[in-house]
Amino acid sequence: MSEPTESRRQRAARRAGEFPPAPERLPAPVVDSHTHLDITVAEAGTPPGDGRSEDPVVAAVEVAAEVGVDRLVQVGVDVASSRWGAELARRQPAVVATVALHPNEAPRLADLDEALREIESLAAEDRVRGIGETGMDFFRTGDDGRAAQEVSFRAHVAIAKRYAKPLVIHDRDAHADVLRILDSEGAPETVVLHCFSGDAEFAAECVRRGYVLSFAGTVTFGNAAGLREAARVTPLDQILVETDAPYLTPMPHRGRPNASYLIPLTVRSLAETTGADLGDLCAAISANGERIFGPW
Repeated sequence: MSEPTESRRQRAARRAGEFPPAPERLPAPVVDSHTHLDITVAEAGTPPGDGRSEDPVVAAVEVAAEVGVDRLVQVGVDVASSRWGAELARRQPAVVATVALHPNEAPRLADLDEALREIESLAAEDRVRGIGETGMDFFRTGDDGRAAQEVSFRAHVAIAKRYAKPLVIHDRDAHADVLRILDSEGAPETVVLHCFSGDAEFAAECVRRGYVLSFAGTVTFGNAAGLREAARVTPLDQILVETDAPYLTPMPHRGRPNASYLIPLTVRSLAETTGADLGDLCAAISANGERIFGPW
């Protein structure tokens, strides 16, 4: 009989939602370009480590810094989380925020216009450095909700352009429609495709348009050959890395909670996939993060 791929203790830990151990520190600091600290702490608790702040959010920032993830972008998905992120960014030097209505949120709102006004009021703040995550999602929202998604997406594009801030896009099963709307509205100067999910052909089209591709832990998954091909056609100056924590935990810890301190696993996987020197890749991710989101 073959040995199980996971020990009993590992399976129990995964089911219990325990965070994985910290990986080896990166040779140079990088940015987590997309995380949800509020959801991470609420759903998964505090990442591992002793002697840190009693504030679980501050502790999550500290444990990330210890492995070389010294800057984080906290991403809003509705009015409440956008307010929360903007407030956190005001008091936490390692964090900047983005604000938006997630595409799956838009169809559920009784007053979409009022929610968009709230987002625009936050967009003016200095520590709010991007508009997102917005976009289109055809996986969770059916035909009835797509009109509201498109209205919301177009409004976010306009806000990003008015405030000269990068647009952070959520695109799930909607590649052609995302490009169609960006083309018809006129894309902001900087567009980031969060948790890039396309193949090499779509990646090349995005690269040609000057968009930035942000890769999450999904690039480490065994069934993600197409995504790794996409990474290979992405120039270093158009690449970011993210957690989307607490989701999309990289291998070998898929299924357990994710947090910013696990970024080194994704960065090392990307270096191996693309053939880039690890130090050069870290430097590029860091420089791209500063160029896109501004100095922390």
